[in-house]
Amino acid sequence: MTVSVDDFVKTIYKQSVLAKADTKLSTISGLLNVSNAATTDMARKLAQKGLVNYTKYKPLTLTNEGEKLALNVLRKHRLWETFLFQTLGLSLYEIHQEAENLEHFTSDFLAGKIEEYLGNPETTPQGAPIPSFNGQIHVDSSQLLLSEAEAGVTYEVSRLSGSEKDFLDFCRSNGITIGAEINIEKQYLSGKMTEITIDKSKILLHEDVANIIYVRRLVNH
Repeated sequence: MTVSVDDFVKTIYKQSVLAKADTKLSTISGLLNVSNAATTDMARKLAQKGLVNYTKYKPLTLTNEGEKLALNVLRKHRLWETFLFQTLGLSLYEIHQEAENLEHFTSDFLAGKIEEYLGNPETTPQGAPIPSFNGQIHVDSSQLLLSEAEAGVTYEVSRLSGSEKDFLDFCRSNGITIGAEINIEKQYLSGKMTEITIDKSKILLHEDVANIIYVRRLVNH
């Protein structure tokens, strides 16, 4: 499979599991930074290969084989992220960028060796689940988006699903890291804002940010 095919099915899969799934052709085009025409052409080709379900004017979906391929690419990407973070101490942005390249040229054998070396991790440094070799992926049902968290309750950060440098730098500089405790001060629904307290500092987050941070409610708080 080519790099473009890997990226195509991976992008569709990641968009399909969002809280607000969006696999419209125009959305996939924007994420891959290609034209709608190029995306349509790829969708048609992969439909012929049995990887994508393509119907004009409808959202793209993956077949079982397409999802299997997407999870295999994600597995290698996330194993590399974890390896680079643990062994070289690269930043969250750096490990994502490097894994984007390495995922395409990693054999199943090497991925298995990396997984074994790391002690079979279940999640990445960003908190994302790592698919197993047989294509299983565990979704933590106790997680919810920060934008959906209840005011007056304490949570811990469980996943940072954004990969943009500005987002990751903002989180790091404000202590929004995996395992960090945050209290939800108020949800401004009409203004689409979430006010939190973290390490005694109050921060107001727009929903664009609160929708890519996952939290888990802390017991005994």
